[in-house]
Amino acid sequence: MKSHYPIYQYEKIFTGLPKDFNARALEVFKYQYLDNPLYRNFSDRFHKSPENITELKLIPFLPVSFFKTEEIKTGNFDPEIIFKSSGTTGMEPARHFVKNIDLYRESFVKGFELFYGDIREFCVLGLLPAYLEREGSSLVYMVAELIRLSGFHESGFYLYEYDKLYNLLLKLEREKQKTLLMGVSFALMDFTEKYSIKLSNTIVMETGGMKGRREEITRVALHNFLKQKLGVPQIHSEYGMTELLSQAFSFAGGIYKPVPWMKAFVREEDDPLNLHESGEGLLNIIDLANIDSCSFIATDDVAKLYEDGSFEVLGRMDNSDIRGCSLLIV
Repeated sequence: MKSHYPIYQYEKIFTGLPKDFNARALEVFKYQYLDNPLYRNFSDRFHKSPENITELKLIPFLPVSFFKTEEIKTGNFDPEIIFKSSGTTGMEPARHFVKNIDLYRESFVKGFELFYGDIREFCVLGLLPAYLEREGSSLVYMVAELIRLSGFHESGFYLYEYDKLYNLLLKLEREKQKTLLMGVSFALMDFTEKYSIKLSNTIVMETGGMKGRREEITRVALHNFLKQKLGVPQIHSEYGMTELLSQAFSFAGGIYKPVPWMKAFVREEDDPLNLHESGEGLLNIIDLANIDSCSFIATDDVAKLYEDGSFEVLGRMDNSDIRGCSLLIV
């Protein structure tokens, strides 16, 4: 089937932003409305079409739950990879059909380097047990690629090898080597309950996810514990999910700054079409990297959105299952 958006090029996603974001997003809405039958049917239920959409707040946002039951595709293609959420026992996992894996790779590499600099300057250590033990994790794919790009022979995944990880961190600290330690919450807690260390050259980035492995605690309590045990002034965080191909990053306090090809809104729980650019509500995300699926996603996260576009995740909507990449309740 011929695309209704033949002029579209993937590289346009990452250029000319944020100045051209609104025009680009409206263009993507038109493309996805025409070439994604499921999304078109969803939009038509609200009598929304490219003819009557003049601003971003009027665009219908697809509930994230659709990724559990439907194949969300814009255009007709065989995916290079299918990312799957961890889900919880008995719950259907979300699936993201990715047409071009290079697009995801470019999104997270550009996003990381925008906020942190050249990945080749970092030794990258991944502490992602449970995620490594299943297939289809977009988080594992991202960290594996950052490990590969870093070029350091010490870069790699460390499952439950806490002794080895501790000794390596000591070595990297002695060498004053810039290091990125990315880990899920329960694994970082397991590690730091066994070892205390003073890190001066390491960014510690938690990616959420107790996943039933430990009792849930607040994000503030988790970060305070990790700061005390690792000797770092702040704990960084990454906001991402299976249904998105882009991330937002927090440098401190759980306040996330999205990449320029993302934009957040909050919606009212009792009126999901009423969107705001600041305040508290349920989090909606525009992710232009989702060009081949759906760029307009209504998440189940409760958030506080600030006027500069950054946001804080406060918890999850009632009756939504807690997934591996969800953040801890404040």
